[in-house]
Amino acid sequence: MTVDVHQHLWTPALIDALRCRTAPPRLDGWTLHLYGEPAYEVDPGDHDLTGRLALNEGLDLALVSLSSPLGIESLPPEDAWPIIDAYHEDALDLPAPFGAWAATCLVDIDPARLAKALDQGFAGLQLPATAVGTGAGLARVAPLLDVLAERDLPLFVHPGPATEPGGPGWWPAVVPYVQQMHASWHAFSAFGRPRHPGLRVCFALLAGLAPLHSERLINRGGEGRGLVDPDLFLETSSYGPRAIDAIVRELGIDVVVNGSDEPYARAPDPALGDAARHAVAVTNPSRLLNRKESRK
Repeated sequence: MTVDVHQHLWTPALIDALRCRTAPPRLDGWTLHLYGEPAYEVDPGDHDLTGRLALNEGLDLALVSLSSPLGIESLPPEDAWPIIDAYHEDALDLPAPFGAWAATCLVDIDPARLAKALDQGFAGLQLPATAVGTGAGLARVAPLLDVLAERDLPLFVHPGPATEPGGPGWWPAVVPYVQQMHASWHAFSAFGRPRHPGLRVCFALLAGLAPLHSERLINRGGEGRGLVDPDLFLETSSYGPRAIDAIVRELGIDVVVNGSDEPYARAPDPALGDAARHAVAVTNPSRLLNRKESRK
């Protein structure tokens, strides 16, 4: 079962909800306005279902998620839940090979509502890295993570909103997003894992290469190199063979999973041979998602 664990596809209900807003996050036609980022001209073709199905030909599963940098999860409940519900409804109606990560409101922690959503068939829960980058943040969302653990479903950690405006257009993706992923990787290792010992977690964009800082971690009194958590996964979006090779040298191939971040990037080829390609795109995602590996 060839899997891409990280895609975004804005469905009609989500687009309509964003266009109804008068404050960020909002869409003005196809111009996206966010706090902390310059206005972004969205290409309508990026979210065309027919076009995406053609791109996904050859995939057995492509998991879409709510775009956490939009900041929808952190809106007041009366604003967040209608958008999240609209996303959920449309995501569940997408045709094969699509599946989806559930989303939730972070201002209104509601484990029962998450449980109901997960039972409809979502692959797991996505949370923004800004929500799990500290011990306090992880304690706050612990009831949600307990729901995942009860169902043996994974958590997907994705960059959240950029908070500092200014800089070139690439700045949010290269600086705050990466910093958020660093914090979430180390925070979960230090605070989340003791509380949730069996939870499988996947970090977007190779956790911003946080695992490569193990030597500095050890020099500063932490534990790191040689201690691999087999249930902490890293997906490959926006990186390439050099970064993937470095992560594999640090953690091994078994925790690396295929992710593209479509429509903003394409899934990279690990360039480590056929066995590694199969591990990243088939075997490892199947273990992350608790699904049987297809033999076709």
